Amino acid sequence: MPKRTYQPSKKKRATTHGFLVRSATPSGRKIIQARRRKGRAQLTVKKAQ
Repeated sequence: MPKRTYQPSKKKRATTHGFLVRSATPSGRKIIQARRRKGRAQLTVKKAQ
């Protein structure tokens, strides 16, 4: 039986979906703007420890 799809890693999560990564591209900046507009408490994932 294959292993489960989601194998969590804080580092991978931050480097894929983190604030700096989102800010780096025009589409990522659009995502941040949209989340600000919506009033999200958390714009992107928390940084990796």
